Amino acid sequence: MERAILKNVAINFVGLVLPTFISLATIPTYIHLLGVERYGFVALIWTLIGYFGVLDFGMSIATENQISKACASGDTALRARLFWSAFWLNLVTGLCGSVVVLLSGWIYVRLGYATTPLQHEMIATVPWLALAVPISNVSWVFAGAINGAERFGVFNTNQTIGTFIFQLLPIGAAFVFGATLPVVIAAAIAARLIAGAMLGAAVLRILDVRRVLPPDRKLVRELFGYGGWVVLGNATSGFADTMDRTLIGFIMGARFVTYYAVPQNLVTKLQMLQMALHRTLFPRLSALEREGADRVARDGLSFMNAVLTPPCVVGIFALGPFLHLWVGHAVAVESLPVGRILIIAVWFFGQSALARILLQAQGHPIASTRVSLITLPAVAIALWIGIHAFGILGAAWVIVARAAIENIVLSWLARIRARQTVFEALAHLGLLVVSLALAGPLAKSFGIATSLGAGVVVLLCSATWSWMSSPGLRTLARMMLARIVPHAKAPETAK
Repeated sequence: MERAILKNVAINFVGLVLPTFISLATIPTYIHLLGVERYGFVALIWTLIGYFGVLDFGMSIATENQISKACASGDTALRARLFWSAFWLNLVTGLCGSVVVLLSGWIYVRLGYATTPLQHEMIATVPWLALAVPISNVSWVFAGAINGAERFGVFNTNQTIGTFIFQLLPIGAAFVFGATLPVVIAAAIAARLIAGAMLGAAVLRILDVRRVLPPDRKLVRELFGYGGWVVLGNATSGFADTMDRTLIGFIMGARFVTYYAVPQNLVTKLQMLQMALHRTLFPRLSALEREGADRVARDGLSFMNAVLTPPCVVGIFALGPFLHLWVGHAVAVESLPVGRILIIAVWFFGQSALARILLQAQGHPIASTRVSLITLPAVAIALWIGIHAFGILGAAWVIVARAAIENIVLSWLARIRARQTVFEALAHLGLLVVSLALAGPLAKSFGIATSLGAGVVVLLCSATWSWMSSPGLRTLARMMLARIVPHAKAPETAK
């Protein structure tokens, strides 16, 4: 795997981890300043803004796809036309979303629902929420453009600085002007505007955009045609991702949602490794012809298995002690088996996601979207049966089956010709199955120490196989060593 790709993977991983820690560190301060009720409303606001992401219509990913191709060909004029076409389209749809937000707030007041002081504060935030929609829409285009140019260092630096501003500016405003919802939300929107402006300035510089252009109708149609299928597929997958918790709550009650959601939210943090790789590979796969894209996808799959499997092994064995310390014995006993099973699902989803982005990058978003649409009713039926028959464990195993089937189907559609990679993946999967088979029974029969000891043995086997099977992992290790020991030389590529 190319050294530049590995470097970008590391940059993207750090760019995903740092904002997460920044956000976690400020949550107690927000709750202390605002109180539980106001903080809950703030959290709901950002969820609402996320729903308005559908107004992006996939323009950010379409922009990334097309700009990566324009950068590869060196067509500066096309880059500028693509950027401005996506910018104007997202600005217009964002303004339409603003109108919807304002009308919703007006209807809320007219119907007489605003009767308490907190509800009046909520209504006062509506104009700021309306402003947030176009800011977010335009910022997504900026993100797509800068990632399409593969300038991940600039993007993640801006994102990290933006997260600092977004988390700290509202806290400062609350201290100075009072801890009310309008003050906090207004400061947060101002932070989003500052971060968006920084990202926009970086995009104009990187793409060498020197003047404002009107939208190109032909490019708008192409972007919309591509992005529409992507956003439909993402929406369908997102709905399927939440269906397990919804059905558990409907069939078994809210208590069991807690037992399921706690380990699920924890183990899905492993997906940051996958996300870093996928964010790096998408523009490169978009710019390459089919043969080159196949090679990069195979290398990426081998590298992902190598770096993801050992942490999954650690997760399976260490999840029990961690849950007991984190949420207590009562929740841990119910949640632990679910969490261990879902780690297998996370591993499979990493495989299928790589095949999905290969299809999308090579101009076939319809194929991946059809898979999501076709599997959705099957997943719903399987979850209904599994939950009724086996409770939350049944739901977890259905998610594993969904991930495995999607991986097989998407890999077949993407035509990833990688027999050697399949053998490597089966060996990694075998180690995960062994971990799953040993962790619970050993801890129950012989104690945590024995279980963790077995985990160390399996981890050593997993790490050894990862090192032997992945040239990309060896290259990354040499690159890191070269940064620590300046005289150690890292190779340019590993094939």
